[in-house]
Amino acid sequence: MRTGLYPGTFDPMTLGHIDIIRRSCALVDRLVIGVAINRDKGPMFSLEERVAMVRAETDRLAEETGTIIDVHPFENLLIDCAHDVGATILIRGLRAVADFEYEYQMVGMNRQLDDSIETVFLMAEAQFQAIASKLVKEIARLDGDVSKFVTPAVHKALLDRFKA
Repeated sequence: MRTGLYPGTFDPMTLGHIDIIRRSCALVDRLVIGVAINRDKGPMFSLEERVAMVRAETDRLAEETGTIIDVHPFENLLIDCAHDVGATILIRGLRAVADFEYEYQMVGMNRQLDDSIETVFLMAEAQFQAIASKLVKEIARLDGDVSKFVTPAVHKALLDRFKA
C-alpha cells in the first residue's frame, strides 16, 4: 500500500488544501493528513478544532476517491512523522515561487535525514494559488467575505470565532 503524508497547520483548512488532498488521492492508496502542532505559529483554532475540521472535510473525499484518508496530529520532525505513519511519500502543495524556494531547502534536509522518502510537489490550481490561511484569517477578522476560499463549515467556524 502506497502511503503519502500531506502535512500542514490547516489553520484553517482552505479550498486550496482540499484541492491538493483531492489530487493526492490519485497518487496514493492511503493519505495521512498531518496536522502540525506548531506553537510558533500561534494557531487561531486549537489542535482539536483543526483535526475535526480536516476530518469533516476529508471524510467526503475518502468516499469519493476510494482512498483511505487518516488525520494525524504531530509535533515531531516531519520525517519522524512519516516513519510513525508509514509514509514513503511527502506531499507538498506549491502556490508560488517563494513556496518552492522554502520547500526546496526542506527536501534537501529531509533527504539527508532519510533518502528513502520522496517528496512530491503539486502546484495549486490557478483559482487557488492566492489562497493562504493567514490571509483568509485576516480577511475574516476584518469582516470580509471568505466564502470563496473555504467550505461552508469552515466559513461558519471563522464567523463564530470572530463573533466571540
